[in-house]
Amino acid sequence: MAGEMWLLPTGFTLDAYKEIFRYDAVWRGYGNTLLYTSVGTIVNLIMTTLAAYPLSRRDLPGRGLLMFVITFTMFFSGGLIPTYLVVKDLGLVNTFWAMIVPTAIATYNLIVMRTYFQNSIPWELQEASLMDGCSNTRLLIHIILPLSKPILAVMVLFYAVNHWNAFFNALIYLRDENLYPLQLVLREILIVSQSSFLDESGSTFGMTEKLLLAESIKYALIIIASIPVLIMYPFVQKHFVKGVMIGSIKE
Repeated sequence: MAGEMWLLPTGFTLDAYKEIFRYDAVWRGYGNTLLYTSVGTIVNLIMTTLAAYPLSRRDLPGRGLLMFVITFTMFFSGGLIPTYLVVKDLGLVNTFWAMIVPTAIATYNLIVMRTYFQNSIPWELQEASLMDGCSNTRLLIHIILPLSKPILAVMVLFYAVNHWNAFFNALIYLRDENLYPLQLVLREILIVSQSSFLDESGSTFGMTEKLLLAESIKYALIIIASIPVLIMYPFVQKHFVKGVMIGSIKE
């Protein structure tokens, strides 16, 4: 912006990061997002597994009809207003659970997990376990899930990234700023008023320096919002390709 740079940046400063972390809402948003992501991902895994496992069983009556009804929701939905009215009637508006319950199951992820269970775990193994007196619950916990680590890792990645980046539900359902996730806090900073943010942060910079910091803050916010996902990805990457490729086979 100052015309001093051709290819490589001139000078090195962390002033933008210092200004961001002086702002209490950023820390609060970070904490909220970590909570939404951790709790939400656990709920997603439990709900998706409990739906995918029975749908993968050959002996489930009417599973074709159930899959049709579930898949139908991928293409047709009630829309924003009916969805909001349902969430409102459930008493979830402006609560922690407004960020968890409406997105408890993603249809695509459910189909991928169900397909993995069908194609990667032999039906004969399940039949043998049932003949030996294993209950459905024990079969799921002690046999199916230990053999499904790749797809579980993929589901964790998909759901966690979705929760970490989620801001639309927060924008629609949340009114209390203390419940805002990080992405909504960043949106407020970037779109609403950067100069107001700098004033509230207790910055000691002059007006000219504040204006110069505004551009740096945009990109510093992007880095701050991306770091947790970048840290998590290497730990599940080895399972990622295998889980998606196996789970994507539709017979």
